[in-house]
Amino acid sequence: MRVCPAVVDAIVEHARRERPLECCGLLIGTGDEVVESHPARNLEESAVRYRVDPVDHFKAIRVARARGLAVVGAYHSHPRTAAEASPTDIREANDPDFVHIIVSLAGAGPDVAAFRVQDGRAIRLALTIDA
Repeated sequence: MRVCPAVVDAIVEHARRERPLECCGLLIGTGDEVVESHPARNLEESAVRYRVDPVDHFKAIRVARARGLAVVGAYHSHPRTAAEASPTDIREANDPDFVHIIVSLAGAGPDVAAFRVQDGRAIRLALTIDA
């Protein structure tokens, strides 16, 4: 999975702004490349759960389509735990092609990981951060 550095920076900044709550948003791109992030409101307003506001989701779809792209995934933060898919993350994932990026703020610096959920398992993806 390739991600532009500016996208990672924007996701980390979003996570820091929302801490101690989880942040969330959508990932815009093509295939295995994320070129843009679209922040969303976390309707759960929780430190351990997120739910993307549908209004923000539809806005991201419109933005992506206008650029000839698609919403290819979602991101969220783990303010106090590792950048690993939780049982809830796995249970609530419903598209095996959707990319999930998690940014953890639990350590000395941010940790970013990507995965897909297939057959009830989180499959970690190699994450390449480049332009």
